[in-house]
Amino acid sequence: MSRSLIYGDIPAGLVEVPHDGVQVSPLHPGAVTLDALQEGSYVGLVMRAPSNTIERRQEIALALRALAPGAPVTILAPKDKGGTRLAKDLMGFGVMVSDQPKRHHRICQGTRPETLSGIEAALAEGSLRLLPDLGFWGQPGLFSWDRVDAGTKALMDVLPALAGKVADFGCGAGVLSQLVLQSLKVTAVTGFELDRRAIAAAHKSIQDPRFSSVWVDLIATGTPGQTFDAIVMNPPFHRAGIEDQALGTAMIGRAAEALRPGGSLWLTANRHLPYEAILKARFASFTLKAEAQGFKVYQAIR
Repeated sequence: MSRSLIYGDIPAGLVEVPHDGVQVSPLHPGAVTLDALQEGSYVGLVMRAPSNTIERRQEIALALRALAPGAPVTILAPKDKGGTRLAKDLMGFGVMVSDQPKRHHRICQGTRPETLSGIEAALAEGSLRLLPDLGFWGQPGLFSWDRVDAGTKALMDVLPALAGKVADFGCGAGVLSQLVLQSLKVTAVTGFELDRRAIAAAHKSIQDPRFSSVWVDLIATGTPGQTFDAIVMNPPFHRAGIEDQALGTAMIGRAAEALRPGGSLWLTANRHLPYEAILKARFASFTLKAEAQGFKVYQAIR
C-alpha cells in the first residue's frame, strides 16, 4: 500500500498533510480501522496525537506497526495536551525524532525504524477490557472509561422504564442503553456515537438483540429518516479539551428533530450549562426532574 496514514484533524499550516492519505482516527466516522491494518504496509504518518497518555501511546503504537521501515513519521500535539511528552513516547518505541515547537504545539519528526520496541506493552495497556465490577467494557481514552460518571448516574437514578423505539445519543460504552433495555416495553435501542472504540465497547457489553449502533457525527448529520419515542443523553460539552457549550445545544436540537410528536428527551447536564433556552425553543415543555452532585436532569416533551 503506497499511501500514508492521517490520524485526526491536523491544524492548517503546521505540517504538510498528504492529499491522498488514509484517515484512521476512530473519531472520524467511516475512517479505516487502524488496528486492522496490515503491518508494515503504509509509507508515512501524519498524526495529531490524543492527549490521554495511555490512549496516545496505544494509538501511536498501532500507527507505527502499520508503517513500513523507513517511512517518515510526523506526530504533533498541543504543548499542554501531551505535546511535551511526544518525543519521550516515540523514543521509547525506538523512533529517533526531532522535536520542534510551533504555534503552541510540539512537532516530532523521524522515521519508522527497522525494529520497534515496547509496542506490545503499549497495545496491551491501552486495550479494550472488561470492567467486572461495573458490568461493562471500557478502554483508556473513552469518556469516563472505568467508572460511571456523576452526570450519567444522576440520570440513571430517576430514569423511568421507557417504551418503544429509544435512541441513546452519544452512547459511549452503552451504560444508559443497558439500563433502558431492562424495560420489556422497549422494542429497540439505537446507540449513536462518534467514537468507533466506544461502539465496540458497547457491543461487547450488550448482548441484547434489540440493541444496534450507528457510528456517526450526530451534530453534523443528525438521524436522517429515523424517529424515536424517547431519547436519552449525557451530551459532551468539551471539544479537544476546551469547553464548548454549542456541542450540547446542537445535540439537543438534533434530539428535537429525531423525536416523534409527544416523544420525550431525558437529558443530564452539568448545572452551569444553560440548556434551558434551547429546551424552551425546541420542545413543547420541559421539567427539571433532579439535581445531584452538580448535575441537573430534565425531561423534555416534543
